[in-house]
Amino acid sequence: MSYSRYNATTTNRTKLRTPRDYSPFSGMCAVCADDCPGTCEIGRSAMEGSELLYPTAKATSQMASEKDYPVDFSHLNINGRCFGYEGTTPDKLAYVHADLSCVIGSGEEKIKLKAPYVFPAIAKLNWESYYAGAALAGVVAVIGEALPTSDPEVVIENGKVVHLPRLKAMYDAFYQYYQGFGALFLQANPDDERLGLLEYAIEKVGFVAVELKLAQAAKGIQGMGKVSTLDEAMELKKKGYEVYPDPEDPNVLQSWEKGTAEPFYKIDSLPDWKEEWLVQRVRALREKGAKFISVKTGPFRPVDMARTLKMASNAGVDLVLVDSAGGGSGNSPIRMMNEWGYPPVYMEKILLQICEKMQGKGMLLPDVAIAGGFTLEDHVFKALALGSPFITLVGMGRGPMAAAMVGDTNAEFMTTGIPELKGLYGEKVKDIPRGAVGIYNYINRINTGLRQLMVLCRKYTLSSIQPTDLVPLTRESADVTGIPFAMEQDQEEIDRIFK
Repeated sequence: MSYSRYNATTTNRTKLRTPRDYSPFSGMCAVCADDCPGTCEIGRSAMEGSELLYPTAKATSQMASEKDYPVDFSHLNINGRCFGYEGTTPDKLAYVHADLSCVIGSGEEKIKLKAPYVFPAIAKLNWESYYAGAALAGVVAVIGEALPTSDPEVVIENGKVVHLPRLKAMYDAFYQYYQGFGALFLQANPDDERLGLLEYAIEKVGFVAVELKLAQAAKGIQGMGKVSTLDEAMELKKKGYEVYPDPEDPNVLQSWEKGTAEPFYKIDSLPDWKEEWLVQRVRALREKGAKFISVKTGPFRPVDMARTLKMASNAGVDLVLVDSAGGGSGNSPIRMMNEWGYPPVYMEKILLQICEKMQGKGMLLPDVAIAGGFTLEDHVFKALALGSPFITLVGMGRGPMAAAMVGDTNAEFMTTGIPELKGLYGEKVKDIPRGAVGIYNYINRINTGLRQLMVLCRKYTLSSIQPTDLVPLTRESADVTGIPFAMEQDQEEIDRIFK
């Protein structure tokens, strides 16, 4: 069987002529007719070329992998118990007493969270609700890379950002509702670093939490975007960005004037970190005033993940956020998003093995967050259980963003959550974006469900959740996770009962 999607996807508005009858490997219709208008990826590529690599409507939508991976969390069930308990007392066994709070940070100062979630950097849709909702929920959120290119009011002088009003607006969207839980991180890619974005954010805006992008996530390589005009291409080139083809090349200019030039694309710089650079950069950012530093990476091969965690440890990083395959993005090459990287179950097991080696050598272990398509409470529980004790946070991006968009769309009907928020914010509640209230309600649902699943296993603290709280339903999932297969669990304990 094929785990891959056939040659059509709603992501770029393509479809097969005969979707029930196709060749599994090629992804083509079983019969390719000479009178077909060309609705599949091949046909549309014949018309549009390389533009079919990327999602359509990327400015208003979020996309995710469509590949059906051989092992995912649906192949693991939760291993409930009805005797005993951990992390509570006999008079507090109801699920409401399960504690979801946690802290992160490698130094004396910590970030307190109401629940173990990170809202990762995603395309800048509905950002006001996204960041405000994170503050209401008391969790971590991240502003994504390349912000200077999306703010029309940005001012860059002598190669450095000196004015970026949208960043201050994003900061305020979170911190005007901050209640002592969570934090807002600002992410920077190599181009942002070249522009001095993090220094500007720390010194001029007040950020205390920043994120260095060691690698891309869903797309794996650097981002790119089509540039509409020659003037825009010239302006980006003057600001130091790579533009292809080069708008300053006389031959390109001549072709542009004739109408025979290729479209212009802005291409972000590809990260290429060394350990000593990361150590120096983290030290410099802390000297500037950054209290918390995270690094972001994707589902790369195990040796690169080992290097990443070792570098983060030696640099004293607070958090490593790892995107696994299957997660979402606003602008990833579609086939790349589907066909590269390690899915969450595989990635977590790889990270666990690396962390165990580091622990055995007495190395500092940063907190690790895993992302990759997690949306509901069973996903969160399974991720924390499989990743215990090293993976302590779960990244959720598309779910909160969907809640924000629905909240804004249905703002006039939004009533749930308002009374509780009024108790926290008083009359200020009327100013809270209804998309943020949507996130608050959505996270409240996940929190309630997660507490119920914890108590199903008689676990009342996050640290008490373990891999043994999962049961593999297939031999392959047992092999990948290292957890005994369903029909082989508890045999020694059973024998002791009847001894």
